[in-house]
Amino acid sequence: MTWVEVLAMLVWTGAGAILLFVLMWVDSLFTKYKDMTEMKNGNIAVTTRFVMKLFAQGYILSQSILNSNDLWTALLASVVSFIILFLLERIVEIVFRIGAGFDLEEGVKQGKVAHAMLAGAFHIVGALILAACL
Repeated sequence: MTWVEVLAMLVWTGAGAILLFVLMWVDSLFTKYKDMTEMKNGNIAVTTRFVMKLFAQGYILSQSILNSNDLWTALLASVVSFIILFLLERIVEIVFRIGAGFDLEEGVKQGKVAHAMLAGAFHIVGALILAACL
């Protein structure tokens, strides 16, 4: 491995890490609770959902990098995938809340791990499907 390849790896990794941070921050703006506060207070459900969502976004990013020769294209594909996953999350939450009286986000806020696992699983499944489209 040459020093140029090492430098490129550092740039791609750094850009990916910054993008993941930004995407998770944007996501936290749309939740009914403060992710970091809840995690600091030991809310396992919030932590579970956060970790599963982070994994989903990381997987999408890894696949976009794997399938792209250009850093900007990889980052753009990850942002577009985040938006699609965000919209799907909202639709699923509405369907569950109206159709079954099951408020996933409120349950996560209340510390219900079952709600977090279900919400997080939707993110991971969505990420697997979206990554296959890259």
